Amino acid sequence: METRDTPSVSRQPSRHGPSAAAWILCDVTRTAVTARGAVGVRRGPLPSPSAGASLPGQRARPGPALRCPRGWPAPLPPGARLRGPARPGMDFSRFLAADFEVAGWVNAALRAVQQEAPGRADAHAATLVLKLQLFIQEVNNAVEETSHQALQNMPRVLRDVEALKQEATFLKEQMILVKEDIKKFEEDTAQSMQVLVELDRVKSRMQLAAEALQEADKWSTLSADIEETFKTQDVSVISAKLTGMQNSLTMLVDTPDYSEKCVHLEALKNRLEAMASPQIVATFNAQSVEQAKVFVKVFTEIDRMPQLLAYYYKCHKVQLVAVWQDLCQSDLSLNRQLSELYDTLLGTFHSQLQWVMQVFRNPHEIVTVLLIQTLSALVPSIPVCLSTAMERASQETKLNMLLELYDITTHFARGLEVAMLPNLKEYNLVKVMELVEVVYGPYKPYQLRYGDLEEENLLIQISAVPLEHWEVIDCVQELSHSVTKLFSLASGAIDKCTKLTDGLGLCELLKALKALFTKYVSDFTSALQSIRKKCKLDDTPSDCLFQEDWTAFQNSIRVIASCGELLRQCGDFEQQLANRILSTAGKYLLDSYSPCSLSGFQDASSAEKSSVKNPWQEYNYLLKESPAEYATLMETLHTLKEKGTSNHSLLAASRSALTHLNQLAHQLAFDSVFLRIKQQLLLIPRMEGWSSGGLGETLTEELPDFSLTPLEYISNIGQYIMSLPLHLEPFVIQEDSALEVALHAGKLPYPPEQGEELPELDNVADYWLGSIARATMQTYCEVILHIPELTLHSAKQLATDMDYLINVMDALGLQPLKTLQTIVTLLKTKPEDYRQTAKSLPRRLASGIATMRGLDY
Repeated sequence: METRDTPSVSRQPSRHGPSAAAWILCDVTRTAVTARGAVGVRRGPLPSPSAGASLPGQRARPGPALRCPRGWPAPLPPGARLRGPARPGMDFSRFLAADFEVAGWVNAALRAVQQEAPGRADAHAATLVLKLQLFIQEVNNAVEETSHQALQNMPRVLRDVEALKQEATFLKEQMILVKEDIKKFEEDTAQSMQVLVELDRVKSRMQLAAEALQEADKWSTLSADIEETFKTQDVSVISAKLTGMQNSLTMLVDTPDYSEKCVHLEALKNRLEAMASPQIVATFNAQSVEQAKVFVKVFTEIDRMPQLLAYYYKCHKVQLVAVWQDLCQSDLSLNRQLSELYDTLLGTFHSQLQWVMQVFRNPHEIVTVLLIQTLSALVPSIPVCLSTAMERASQETKLNMLLELYDITTHFARGLEVAMLPNLKEYNLVKVMELVEVVYGPYKPYQLRYGDLEEENLLIQISAVPLEHWEVIDCVQELSHSVTKLFSLASGAIDKCTKLTDGLGLCELLKALKALFTKYVSDFTSALQSIRKKCKLDDTPSDCLFQEDWTAFQNSIRVIASCGELLRQCGDFEQQLANRILSTAGKYLLDSYSPCSLSGFQDASSAEKSSVKNPWQEYNYLLKESPAEYATLMETLHTLKEKGTSNHSLLAASRSALTHLNQLAHQLAFDSVFLRIKQQLLLIPRMEGWSSGGLGETLTEELPDFSLTPLEYISNIGQYIMSLPLHLEPFVIQEDSALEVALHAGKLPYPPEQGEELPELDNVADYWLGSIARATMQTYCEVILHIPELTLHSAKQLATDMDYLINVMDALGLQPLKTLQTIVTLLKTKPEDYRQTAKSLPRRLASGIATMRGLDY
């Protein structure tokens, strides 16, 4: 905040007084800023105020007279000096700032004086004005001097530019001349350069000839000294000599005795190898790294590394084969023998890999080849041991024993895979694939015969499941228990197929499963026939006694429930089979696979094989050994992948057989219910009195129809049918998913007539009741037509019996058969009206009833 005595530039200046000084100071300051911005001025205090100040070497010019307001001191004359204490010079560098404000600078300057010496603001402002005027004059002088110097130097600059232009023209002319000289020189020396090139070529040939002569002479010298060198027994020295002879021999290819020299050199190498072989064997047995490196160097120089590696393989192979022979002569089982062998080989692989990496190049390939040669040299071989073990095993244990041995081999293979996987790119994948073939190869014959082995094993296992017993209840119980055993065997077969064939044996597995289900269905069918025989469902009745027995029907329902469980578990098992096989063997199915052509499939397989990254996961015995079966497998996998595992037909034949089995169970249950009715109905044609008066023929023939009562046989049938809903009630109230599956999958005989309303199909109990009722009515109609003769009274009685049955059907909500109603109509028709009534009825029925009644039709 400014004091009262400090002039402010924001106030309006008056004609006289201190505020006028501030106004003048602002004006002068703006002029100084403009001048300082136009010409670079040194930073620092102003020079001494001098009206006649001039630049060095220049005459001083009088500056313009400074007019000050009235009451202000006049400017000092030229050469005059300010009186009073000298103030330090002022820094005008702030005038160059981009954000400089004149008012702010003036206020700051006056405020500082007000604080130091109050009341002297006007004198200080006058001093600042004077300094700024001097500063403006100095800038003007500097601009004038610079302009004068520039004008004086301009003629000299123009002369220099002209001289430079002349020199550039001269240089251009000289360059043209030089270019012409170079072109002429090239034309003149082209032939000379060709001669020099030919001379250089001749020189090179002469040098080669000289080197050849030197090498030839060297061969002679080395050949003469080699015998003495061999006497030294120094392998390194002998190797150096042989290397020199080998180098000399390369220069003597065109000599007449070249082949003889080659033979001689090879003989010397063989001699060196034979001499060093005891030391080589001892070195490899002792695992001496330094000595082994010496032999590697020597054999590399004489180009005999394969022979050195052969010594290495032989030394370790002999030791490993001896271990295997000791195991074979022991009392250990084949499982233990293979386990011990594979542990030894795996340990050898790890230890030798570390040692070989210090000695040889390509250590990973060398150790791989060691395992290949060892496994191929075992005596007795693993395939022979497997064959012997399989021959000695019983039929029940063959497959399980094979799986145990294969599991041991798989464990060994996984150990090798884990060891190789981190550095798989360092291995020769061709050799690794060969090792995989050697490891898994002994099991290939059994993998190809997996279907036969599995089928034999499953049939033995299922044959051990008893389905028939003396008592029906025990037989039914065994049928129920056999379902779990059946699918336990089937699930176990999937596990075995996955372990032994990695899913490639799917086609063989399906054959084995088909044989299993076929055998089971056959045994199940035999058990059903046995139950029918024990329940006497196919016997002809010998008397007319009617006895209700629902035991057979109850047992039949349990059998139907077992069939339902078979169908349900079959669906679940088929889904499980599809998922397991697709997840296991699906890796062999290429994305580009197309079942359209076999050639495309084979091309895809070749492309896949060329891109193998992990041979342990790509082993495929089926592709080479059985291409047709492999193509079938790929087509099956493709179908599963495209349609989904829920839409498949892997076990279509087996499901069809189980469905037929369910149908047989339904027939068994139906016959067990209908048996009593059928037995009564079959007695009708043999009943006495249809053609005689034994049935009341002596009674008055004019008695009304309602005076007749149903006979005992039809009363028993009617009561029996009326009791059916009570025994069929479990179908409605029992929550048994297996039974529900079976009932919906099964079909009963005597279906509803075409065009008839079928509300009973919504209810299983009604469906059964309707089937039994229709069977009763149809069978009743059939046996009636076998009655030889009917009197008038017996015809009325028979019509009364049939009306009773129709009433029973109405009471149960069932619709009587049209045939039954037609027969009733024909039986009730009077003889004189028979011909007219029969015209609109089926001719066969009308003719048959007319014959029984003795009517002329």
